[in-house]
Amino acid sequence: MFELIQVAENTFYIDCPAKMGIYRLPNDKIILIDSGNDKDAGRKILKIINANNWILETIINTHSNADHIGGNKFLADRTGCKIYSKGLEKAFCEFPILEPSFLFGGFPNKYLRHKFLLAEQSFPEDIMKLMLPQGMEIFPLKGHFFDMIGIKTPDDVYFMADCVSSESILSKYHISFIYNVSEYLKTLDIIETFHGKIFIPAHAEVADTMKPLAEINRLKVFEIIKTIKNICEKPFIFEEILKKIFEKYNLTMDVTQYALVGSTIKSYLSYMVDNNIISIEIQNNRLLWKLL
Repeated sequence: MFELIQVAENTFYIDCPAKMGIYRLPNDKIILIDSGNDKDAGRKILKIINANNWILETIINTHSNADHIGGNKFLADRTGCKIYSKGLEKAFCEFPILEPSFLFGGFPNKYLRHKFLLAEQSFPEDIMKLMLPQGMEIFPLKGHFFDMIGIKTPDDVYFMADCVSSESILSKYHISFIYNVSEYLKTLDIIETFHGKIFIPAHAEVADTMKPLAEINRLKVFEIIKTIKNICEKPFIFEEILKKIFEKYNLTMDVTQYALVGSTIKSYLSYMVDNNIISIEIQNNRLLWKLL
C-alpha cells in the first residue's frame, strides 16, 4: 500500500485506499492531487517525495471529503506548499466540522467526530488563482460532492476523484455516497465521452476508458431508485425507509453508516420528489414519503 506507480513520462499515482496523483514539473517540483486521510498518510507521501528528491510545490484537492484532504495540514506545515481547492470544497477544508455536520444534519455527536469524517483544518486558496502548467486541465465532476473536480495532466492522464466506485465496492456495499443524484447522472454521461491515455479513479481500478465503470455506477443508481420506489408503495417515514434499505442489502448499521448512507438516501428521495416519482405528505406531525 502507498506504492508509487508511474503511468506516463511525468505522471504518477500513489496506490492506496483513495488513490492520489503526482505530476512532475521541471526542476523536480511536483503537484500532488489529494493528500490522503490523515497525517499518517501525509508522512507516507512525504517519504515517497523525499525518496525521489522531489519538491512538493502544490496540492490540488479534488474535493473536501476527509480521505482526500486529511494530509493537507501535515504536508503544508512540513513543506510550505500551497493548497488549492474549489468553491464549497474550499470552505469544507477551512471548516472541516462542516462535513460531519452536513452528513448528520446537525451538530455531529462524538461518534462522527473522527478522522474519516473530520479532517484537520487546512487553508486552500481558490483554485482559480492557480497557474496551471501548460496542458493541464481541471474539469467539473459534480454529484458525489458539492464542487468536485477532476484533473487531466499534460501526459493525457485523467484523475477522476470519486465520480465512480468499483464494481467490487458496489457489489459489497451497494450504496455509494452521492450528494446530488441528478448531477451525478450527468457526470456519468459526460465521463463516458472522455478520451485519454489512462483514467485513475480514486476508488476503482485504473482503466483506459470510463465507459464500463460509468455504466456499472449508472445501473446501480437506477437500482437504488427502483428499490426506494418499491418501498414507497406505502407511505413511510425516513427512518423506516433507511431500515428497509439496510435490510435489503444486508448492510451493518453503525453511527457513521447511518450518516453516510442516510444522507445519500435523502439525496435519492429529493431526486425522486423533484422528478415526480414520489411525494411528501405530513400526517400527525410525521413527514411521509410515498409513491405518486
